[in-house]
Amino acid sequence: MDLLAQHQLLPTGPVDHANWNYLPVIGVIQRLRFRLIARLMEGRRFESLLEIGYGSGIFMPELARHAQRLAGVDIHARHVEVAEVLATNGLAADLRSASMTGTPFADSTFDCAVAISTMEFVDDIDRACAEIRRVLKPGGQFFVVTPSTSPLLDFGLWVLTRQSAKNDFAGRRERVIPALEKHFAIGGEIRTLLYRALKLVRPAGLRGDQSIRQAESVLSVRT
Repeated sequence: MDLLAQHQLLPTGPVDHANWNYLPVIGVIQRLRFRLIARLMEGRRFESLLEIGYGSGIFMPELARHAQRLAGVDIHARHVEVAEVLATNGLAADLRSASMTGTPFADSTFDCAVAISTMEFVDDIDRACAEIRRVLKPGGQFFVVTPSTSPLLDFGLWVLTRQSAKNDFAGRRERVIPALEKHFAIGGEIRTLLYRALKLVRPAGLRGDQSIRQAESVLSVRT
C-alpha cells in the first residue's frame, strides 16, 4: 500500500488522525480501510478521480496508481501545503478547500470518487450524496468506507485512542448507508467487523435531482 510517509503528514483538523496509521494496533485498523478500497477498485484505472475528505493526503499516492488525474476536496484550509507535500513525491493533485455538500467542480467532471471515513462526519448526508452524484459522470463509480456501529468497537476505540465515537459521529453513522442507497446503485460490497466498504454507481439514466427510489417508482408506473 503506497501511503505518504509519517513525517510528511500535516495536521489538518481535530478528526484527521493520519498519524494513527503508523501506531501499533490502531494502525492496522486504520490501514484496513485503504485495503478495502483497493480491493473494490480491483486494479482499475480511471481518467479522473476525486477524493472527498483527503485530509493530509495520506492515501493520494495509492490513488494515483488508479487515476490519470487527481483532485480532492476537504474543509480544512491547508490544501496548498498538502499539494506541495504531494508534489515532492511527484504527484500533482487539484486540491480545493470546500465542503462535500458544495464542491467547486462542474457537473459530470469525474469518473470516480472516493470517501474514506468521511460521510459520517457530515450533517446533511443526503445533500452530500446528491452533490457527489452531480460531479460524477453517468456510470461513474463512488467508493466509500464507513465504520460499523457497535458499542464494543466504540469501547475499543476509547481504550486505544481516548476518542469518543459518540461525540465524533453524533448518530450520523446510522444514516450513511440509507442515504447512499437512495442516490446510487450498489455495485459491490465488503463487510468486516470494523467497516463496511461499498462500490457505488451513478446510474446513467438518472437525473441529477432524482433518487434511485424515485426512478424505480417512475419505472414501475410506466411498466
